[in-house]
Amino acid sequence: MAFTVAIVGRPNVGKSTLFNRLAGRRSALVADQPGVTRDRREGEGAIGPLRFTVIDTAGLAEAPPASLAGRMQAQTERAVAEADVTLLVIDARAGVTPDDHHFARALRRSDRPVMVIANKCEGWAGDAGLYAAYELGLGEPVAISAEHGEGLGALYDALAPFADDAGDAADDASRPLRLAIVGRPNAGKSTLVNRLLGAERTITGPEPGITRDSIDIDWTFRGQPVRLVDTAGLRRRARVGAKLERLSADDSLSAIRRSEVTLLILDAALGLDKQDLTIARYVIDEGRALVIAANKWDLVEDVRAARAEIDARLAEALAQARGVTVVPLSARSGRGVERLMPAVLRTYERWNARVGTGPLNRWLEAAVAAHPPPLVKGRRLKLRYATQIKARPPTFAFWANLPRDLPEGYRRYLVNGLRESFGLDGVPIRVLLRKGDNPYAGRR
Repeated sequence: MAFTVAIVGRPNVGKSTLFNRLAGRRSALVADQPGVTRDRREGEGAIGPLRFTVIDTAGLAEAPPASLAGRMQAQTERAVAEADVTLLVIDARAGVTPDDHHFARALRRSDRPVMVIANKCEGWAGDAGLYAAYELGLGEPVAISAEHGEGLGALYDALAPFADDAGDAADDASRPLRLAIVGRPNAGKSTLVNRLLGAERTITGPEPGITRDSIDIDWTFRGQPVRLVDTAGLRRRARVGAKLERLSADDSLSAIRRSEVTLLILDAALGLDKQDLTIARYVIDEGRALVIAANKWDLVEDVRAARAEIDARLAEALAQARGVTVVPLSARSGRGVERLMPAVLRTYERWNARVGTGPLNRWLEAAVAAHPPPLVKGRRLKLRYATQIKARPPTFAFWANLPRDLPEGYRRYLVNGLRESFGLDGVPIRVLLRKGDNPYAGRR
């Protein structure tokens, strides 16, 4: 299964009914009395083309650990810990209860994404409970009727991002890390590939433009499968004239889009020029992880001045991925090459990083308190809740009352805060602003 969904909530809110609806068969017992489900039950869930593992759990309840109810609670907690996303189900017809508030607080402290499912919303009976569900502080609730199959389209939309992320994670287990090696002509890309492989796998020479096609090479570094992609040199578009060179450049850009980490090779003897920065921006805009190798470092006379200049230009021109790792090396002599792949793997881990919803919202509360958003036409702009909806690259959704009016400067403040607080240096961070529909719009 691509990802795992745990269904939790207080007793008799319709968890098992939802489980049966998602699993497509009546495998969980359903009755009007609370506490029918005791053990965790797993099944293959689906909404249209979306496939996942779904876990039905016992109703949440406070109880001594040694009691039956306490052991049931422990099973539920394990299900939450193992799940990629947790659905907190409430009975919208009964409204939000103190128990719902209690368990919402507990789930906010977990390191897993949580969303509220307002069940029994058929007709108008659940409207009041649906609107009250915003009080739980877990973002916009999803209105459904598990018994009648209503609202599954909205649930599909809410779960789809987790399928994308889990699909990427599944790729990790079966496919090697895809590492594209790019840069200007004659920067030493093929020489570095041969140095990493320990063999003359690609043709090298002083003439620029020897490599024309992107060359995929399977390799293993300390047990980690890697697919190296050696690419043609990328020149400024204004200087690309021949059709063959244009095709080679397009092939190199395609290799970046297919990569997970892109290794940008620059000629340290020439410094970091405009074309290097153009390539770096393209990598970041595509959401790829970026590592820079300053090749031919042995030809640099003043290494301190050269490094300071590179760092200054990156800080000024590549602020959207502040903290990009730069590895000085010499592909020809091998000096410094041993530091390259560990840096690539560290950057790859940050690109795959996940931040728990609890720590994320505690950070958001402190960030807003330290620097509140500005007023918009006399109205206070409020950031209510945040969650990470995707990795590869880290992508965060923020719920706000006026999302379209959030200044770009404040968005950068949030991105920089995320980068500093959660160790996301050198990878692109995406921030999405969302607003729930006004529940009272169009009503008298």
